[in-house]
Amino acid sequence: MALDREASLGYLSNWAARLFTRALERRLAPTGLTTAYMPILFALADGGALTQKSLARRAAVEQPTMAATLKRMERDGFVQRQADPRDGRSALVSLTARARQHLASVEATADALNDMSMAALAPAERQALRWQLLQVIAALEADEEAARS
Repeated sequence: MALDREASLGYLSNWAARLFTRALERRLAPTGLTTAYMPILFALADGGALTQKSLARRAAVEQPTMAATLKRMERDGFVQRQADPRDGRSALVSLTARARQHLASVEATADALNDMSMAALAPAERQALRWQLLQVIAALEADEEAARS
């Protein structure tokens, strides 16, 4: 039995994600940011502060990965931690001024890459693809939730 990678949704979506990630990494390199930081940047872009646990949930990142990523981001000067005034046992994480100064260009870079990657699709096809991917994500998240129960 030969596996056909072009018939596998999982393989195709992973392949596209890897190519997208590499393209975004090349474009972000001058800023010092990496794609690993993107979920945190987007989760904190509104200027608020979150606990690590809340941030992990919002960014859809596992706690150990979140802890390691925040440590690197703090080292690189992109996030800061402050004691949570409501709970002395935890800290609130927020973006630094250095990170905030890059938000607009990061968003523009991601938007341009999204546009480039879908240039061959008509607007209706782009919208359909986004909707279909959201449906796939919802199904996989439901499966993950069921596995936890």
